[in-house]
Amino acid sequence: MSDDALTGTSQAARAARAARAGEILEALFPAPAIPLDHGDPFQLLVAVVLSAQTTDARVNQVTPALFARAATPAAMAALSEREILGFIRSCGLAPAKAKNLRALARLITERHGGEVPRSFEALEALPGVGHKTASVVMAQAFGVPAFPVDTHIHRLAGRWGLSRARTVEEVERDLKALYPPARWNALHLQIIHFGRAHCPARGHDPDACPICAWAMSPAQRRRERAAGRLPAARARATLGGRARSAPR
Repeated sequence: MSDDALTGTSQAARAARAARAGEILEALFPAPAIPLDHGDPFQLLVAVVLSAQTTDARVNQVTPALFARAATPAAMAALSEREILGFIRSCGLAPAKAKNLRALARLITERHGGEVPRSFEALEALPGVGHKTASVVMAQAFGVPAFPVDTHIHRLAGRWGLSRARTVEEVERDLKALYPPARWNALHLQIIHFGRAHCPARGHDPDACPICAWAMSPAQRRRERAAGRLPAARARATLGGRARSAPR
């Protein structure tokens, strides 16, 4: 399929972009690692809760000491909020997270026999656990097909024309419709790794990107320039031209 067809707005063009992007992601990241260090489902749940408005790198810096002190729900519930806060203070929204971690650990201990529940409904009933956090745990701890949407996935789905990306819910729905469930768990990690390595939020050069070079539409390029996410020099260079194709 030509690049003109790939940048179209039809459902067929969107499906073609999704397929080609999926092939590139699989080639670049065939075995994507989970960015958050953990040893079991509870530790993954804690790490994902901590990652809200905090980098994964920062979370990985604070969790070793926290888990050395409280590696299980019972041990976490036995700590005071102040004690938990002492371990996670450098994370964003730390006081609220300390409160939620103690409360969710207590509920897991009291209502779920000390085991992280294996359903979206039960996970999302825990303090501080929203749909994205539940999706990560279901996908990466229990192998249940899910498509957690973080800032990288939201941004790239819009850049690549896979979704209008007006809301997180819309992106999740659109990506699930484009890819089979068997691909969801790895694909969301692949997109995250790709965003960090090749497709940053700002200072992005779409012509040098293995996917944006052919997937980003002229209209999306204009929106990126207007938002100041493309370098000024590159913006002038691309005003009258089309992106070059990425190698197949």
